[in-house]
Amino acid sequence: MSERIDGVEVLECTRCPALCDSRSQIVNGVGTTTPPILFVGEAPGATEDRKGEPFVGRSGEVLNDALRDRGLARRDVRITNCVRCRPPDNRDPHTDELANCRSHLTREIDGVDPEVIVTLGRVPSEHLLERDVTVTTEAGDVLERRIGGKSRRIVICVHPAATLYDRSQEETFTSAIDTAVSLVGGDVGGQARLGDF
Repeated sequence: MSERIDGVEVLECTRCPALCDSRSQIVNGVGTTTPPILFVGEAPGATEDRKGEPFVGRSGEVLNDALRDRGLARRDVRITNCVRCRPPDNRDPHTDELANCRSHLTREIDGVDPEVIVTLGRVPSEHLLERDVTVTTEAGDVLERRIGGKSRRIVICVHPAATLYDRSQEETFTSAIDTAVSLVGGDVGGQARLGDF
């Protein structure tokens, strides 16, 4: 197995043969390395795999808009995924793939030490909480979970893409984001500028 790590960045990893075959590159987290809020998604999609950055497709636009509406830019927070390589045909990552990438995620969480973690969707919620999660009913809930070296506050949130397919999820999504912002005192960073996205 070949692997190279640089701080919280994974430069080379061959733990998951199927993902190595389907990815064009490893997609590491982006944003500040001292984030008050860390957003954790599932895995890169086609656009993220091509651009090498998480949440840059349509769901990324929804997340960007939510941040902008709260005076934030992507640079004020950190955005990452449970799995750093695109699964074939954008399928959900398998249990073994999540497990293989868990140490990378834990290293990132410990390294950037966020005040709050927001899980975007069912897969990251269940992965970090290690239990079944009904995201639509639990969105906005704040839980404590030991991850790596310390106890972390986790806010469950629906995936931004849910708002694209079901407009009724918009309030659920934005309310969970508001909860996360309020937990860090509402003062996350400077006023966002359009060019920051």
